[in-house]
Amino acid sequence: MIEDIHLFLVHAVQLERDAARQYEQLAQIMQTAGNTEVQTLFQRMGLYSRRHLKDAMDRGGFRELPTLAPEDFQWPDGVSPEAASWHGVDGMIDVATALDLALASETAGHAFYADVAARSSDAEVVRMACEFAKEESEHVRDLKAWIQRTVA
Repeated sequence: MIEDIHLFLVHAVQLERDAARQYEQLAQIMQTAGNTEVQTLFQRMGLYSRRHLKDAMDRGGFRELPTLAPEDFQWPDGVSPEAASWHGVDGMIDVATALDLALASETAGHAFYADVAARSSDAEVVRMACEFAKEESEHVRDLKAWIQRTVA
């Protein structure tokens, strides 16, 4: 259970950093595949993650991210939720699979923030986790709409 705002923000920074890297990777893959529409989507999602990363760094007053040992992170499955679903991504991934991976990642990020908000007793952690969960839910909604429009 995360009861310290700085510990929460370290988690948020890592989660958003992982998301940004993955979106940048997917954007490059879509560029190589010639799918500029989905490339643009992933670039935009990567920018959102970079903004969230900067916001978390600013809120924590971090010039550099404090170093945590892997066992000090309180991830649900031992790995950052935004990184968990990305194993095995390669340059041959198709649009449907890329969108599904992005959706799984955003859904896991939302679940992490919502769980922190539900379980923490620190009012500041709860408030900020709720805010971050709301942003992630918007990403989930947007990706579901893209999947519906693109794949269906």
